Amino acid sequence: MNWTWLRFPDLGVDNLYDALALRSRVFVIEQGPYLDPDGLDRASWHLLVRDGEGVLQAYLRVVDPGAKFAEPALGRVITSPEARGTGLGRRLVAEGVARCVQLWPGQGIRISAQAHLERFYGEFGFERVDVPYLEDDILHLEMWRKPQ
Repeated sequence: MNWTWLRFPDLGVDNLYDALALRSRVFVIEQGPYLDPDGLDRASWHLLVRDGEGVLQAYLRVVDPGAKFAEPALGRVITSPEARGTGLGRRLVAEGVARCVQLWPGQGIRISAQAHLERFYGEFGFERVDVPYLEDDILHLEMWRKPQ
């Protein structure tokens, strides 16, 4: 797997297209309609994970502190349907957390997680900090990871 971190201006049209296509495939087609481009991509680091043939298999973004929350935030965490069950999602989140710790030492990390993934994110030190809420007709939780 090829792991690449890029800022929005450095994505280029091919990486941006592939990221938006994978995000649409899962977040819009599988989970229901909503507007994926939310204005936060420009204030984010983007992690693209491609297989040996160059196909995008996983993606996440790290939103800069102050853009969504006071702290850095993980978002748009996704693995392709073909890569599910391989452990790639765990490696992806671990890499996202490590990037936040590297870029903003001493800060916590906040996420808006789909509620059914609470235990998954708990494995990385995230704890629920508020009551569940609906976002795009999917139950979500705000979760927080204390500074390490």
